[in-house]
Amino acid sequence: MEVVIAPGPELARLAADTVEQVLRARAAEGRHAVLGIATGSSPLAVYDELARRHTEEGLSFAGVRAFMLDEYVGLPVDHPERYRNVIEKEFASRVDIDPADVQGPDGLASDIPAACAAYEAAITEAGGVDVQLLGVGTDGHIAFNEPGSSLASRTRIKTLTRQTREDNARFFDGDVDRVPTHCLTQGLATIMSARHVLLLATGKHKAEAVHQLVEGPVSAMWPGTVLQHHPHATVLVDEAAASRLQLAAYYRETFDAKPSWQGI
Repeated sequence: MEVVIAPGPELARLAADTVEQVLRARAAEGRHAVLGIATGSSPLAVYDELARRHTEEGLSFAGVRAFMLDEYVGLPVDHPERYRNVIEKEFASRVDIDPADVQGPDGLASDIPAACAAYEAAITEAGGVDVQLLGVGTDGHIAFNEPGSSLASRTRIKTLTRQTREDNARFFDGDVDRVPTHCLTQGLATIMSARHVLLLATGKHKAEAVHQLVEGPVSAMWPGTVLQHHPHATVLVDEAAASRLQLAAYYRETFDAKPSWQGI
């Protein structure tokens, strides 16, 4: 696991650089990249930078497949906080990706287990995720894998914790009772199957989760800690989110000393 500590705009640039490199590398191989995309506050600056590169520099997402991490259960198709609509607004509509190539778990499916299995199969059929964007919750959840989630889990239905619903109430006019109780989410093992994981976290309120994720013991109590076992996980954090890291000075030193060709 690599930890990069930098100002927020620099983190977004680094993440966008990685996505662009993957898109160009796969194109050179004669195929299209597969992206894992996330909602929440953490990836918004990355989407802004990718949209800028598309508009100003011609970065193309044509043919790219994108898979969402999660979706609320039961929100109507036209609900503005349905994650498929959030992704359309914040990312897909701003680049040239085909909307049909953006796929998420079906939170309105009549057969939830079958929908989850079909989603897993679709990721496999696409060749697996090349680069996965992630955030982390204040309680250490990634996607909607709440504390106590199996480290071997796959896409499934989950009950959201009160803390997560309170954290997300800001998207529902501050009313926690309007936040759905259930979601569909990629499991921890599904996320671990991505070739490269980019996790972004900013702000003091994420400091304890980042500390546990990077330096704590691997435990279902802090689901994000499973990323310590990933062969290519990059944690991008600002100074505030890094404030609890015991080895912060070392992380800065190793990043500054990296060979220029290595990237993240």
